[in-house]
Amino acid sequence: MDIDFIIEPFSYQFMVRSMMISILVGITLPLIGSFVINRNLGFMGDAIAHASLPILVIGSVLGVSIFLSAIPAAIIIALVLGYIISKSTVGEDTAIGIIFSTFFAIGIILLKRYNLATTLNIEDILFGQILGVSNGDVISTLALSLITIFTIIIFYKQILYLSFDPIGAQVTGLNTKLFDSVFLIVLSLAVIGALQSVGIILVLSMLITPAAAAKLIMKNFYHSIYISCIFGVIASVAGLYFSYYINLPSGPAMALSSTAIFLICWIFRRSVRLI
Repeated sequence: MDIDFIIEPFSYQFMVRSMMISILVGITLPLIGSFVINRNLGFMGDAIAHASLPILVIGSVLGVSIFLSAIPAAIIIALVLGYIISKSTVGEDTAIGIIFSTFFAIGIILLKRYNLATTLNIEDILFGQILGVSNGDVISTLALSLITIFTIIIFYKQILYLSFDPIGAQVTGLNTKLFDSVFLIVLSLAVIGALQSVGIILVLSMLITPAAAAKLIMKNFYHSIYISCIFGVIASVAGLYFSYYINLPSGPAMALSSTAIFLICWIFRRSVRLI
């Protein structure tokens, strides 16, 4: 392969910034996604992304940074969702579906009500626009990624125990409500950090697909986390190159790249099953 093909995009500053965010998102989402899969909370990540839309709109109306206004909102939404799910009798998926569709509808209404089509591009919000990120976006994403990564490292044993055996964790005296909240907060931070790259609709793809692919070929959960992060980075970077050379939307290109990795792992899952 011609080396110019690889390095040419980085002659532009916007591609350098995009690559930084791609790598951060490619690590952070699959990292948290490995736990999300084991806890069957994939729908929760999608709900946090969708439910953040009204806050993005309100932040824009008030002149607050769209990216930063979504952070406290996503944390509050995640904790509220967790509380409602724990108290709900209609079922977890049902409760999440009602909440996220309601918030998303409110966001669309506010978007139209305040005529923000020129300020907020609905396609960029839904599908991401990583090629338009600023230096501030890179710093914000880096901060969110570091918080997420270090939180998982510090509380790895507790979150792992809670993910595989929540009842056993409660019996042994682990403060399950506290660590449930910690997990939901880092999940919301990871989701918000990815909105610029893959958008609200496709964030679930990068959260779940690389982790699911790693689970197909790895027996050990600890090792599968590392592999899922590698898959996430490959999918993000590949999607970025597709976006640059073929003029594809960045978010969908990343999502399809992660899907391709999953299909390859599924085809060869029996022959390459690793430790």
